[in-house]
Amino acid sequence: MPAKIPITDNHMHIDPRARGLEAVKDFQRAGGTHIILVSKPSWTLGITVKKPEDFLPVFDETVELAAKIRELGVGAFPVLGVHPAEITKLTEYMELSQAAGIMKRGLELAAGYVEKGLSVGIKSGRPHYPVSDEVWEASNGVMEHAFGLGREQDCAVQLHTESVGEPELRDIAERARKTGIKMYKVVKHYSPPLVKVSEDLGIFPGVIASKGAIEKAIEEGPRFMMETDYIDDPERPGAVLGPKTIPRRTMKLMEEYGEDPFWIIHKENPEKVYEVEIEL
Repeated sequence: MPAKIPITDNHMHIDPRARGLEAVKDFQRAGGTHIILVSKPSWTLGITVKKPEDFLPVFDETVELAAKIRELGVGAFPVLGVHPAEITKLTEYMELSQAAGIMKRGLELAAGYVEKGLSVGIKSGRPHYPVSDEVWEASNGVMEHAFGLGREQDCAVQLHTESVGEPELRDIAERARKTGIKMYKVVKHYSPPLVKVSEDLGIFPGVIASKGAIEKAIEEGPRFMMETDYIDDPERPGAVLGPKTIPRRTMKLMEEYGEDPFWIIHKENPEKVYEVEIEL
């Protein structure tokens, strides 16, 4: 059934070595219209990073994939960056300071794609698992560097972090604010439905579209985006959520809440955050 309104997934990975464009077709057939296409971690592409330029094939593949998705009639906007778990991979064979330096330079290369109009944002964050104080401090330094680049390019910075409540969101917001980035361009990927808290802090939540989460979020207002974090991994089919999830859930929820909030969620919000056009 064709969508009456745009339906946007704020965080999806597509891997040409896995389901690839077939997953996009599933999204499209279910009513999906636009994807924020996030670069995959380097190691999932079989790349061992020794220098910042080793991230370039990851970025180039994502940009090329977005072009192929657009050929199918689905809007695709790349977000490129350095997965925060890279710090753990890199410190297996180099010093922490060198690892952090490579990640920062990798983010600078990602910002270059934004400058050229090939990408609409940068991906960064901090580990979502326990790490030493030293690694945590270094990771925050990398994330703050991403915020600074977001300020320079006036672009969104999507964050992959630990599970967050209000204290964690407050810490992230304070770190972002001191760099001068526009706060609504700080996007908390895999966010719980903390819409009012996020709005108070200025952060923009990408709420994971698990059952019940969107209902909770929408009760606090439509200032959020919906995402699946589909990872397109043959070892974990349908993880985190399948590509049909957001179109199906949106269609169902529109029966209860009407079209108006979803017009804001799927069109007005991503247009503001990423400075893109979301058109049917």
